[in-house]
Amino acid sequence: MKISCEVIKDLLPLYHDGVCSNESRKVVDEHLTECADCKTELQSMNVILPIANIGQNLNEAESIKKLSKRWRKGKIKSFLKGALIAIITIAVIVVIFSVFGTIRIISCI
Repeated sequence: MKISCEVIKDLLPLYHDGVCSNESRKVVDEHLTECADCKTELQSMNVILPIANIGQNLNEAESIKKLSKRWRKGKIKSFLKGALIAIITIAVIVVIFSVFGTIRIISCI
């Protein structure tokens, strides 16, 4: 069965990582014996890509971690403040109802 290079190039990343099915692996193997372009494409996947500015990237990552920690702490503080305000509000309402709820209006008719 003749399969186009485009289909094989779609399968090459899976083939390279070893996650394609056995049937796909056989098809790619057969194609690679006949096609030098696809074989070159597969070999180019073994090249390690250079990462520029590693130090800068690590510094930025550290800054983001610190920012995330600060944000998380701020979120917790805000939640606790909101909970405290809600508890105080409920307590004030309960006190108001307990004080004014026992007063009965006496009508003089």
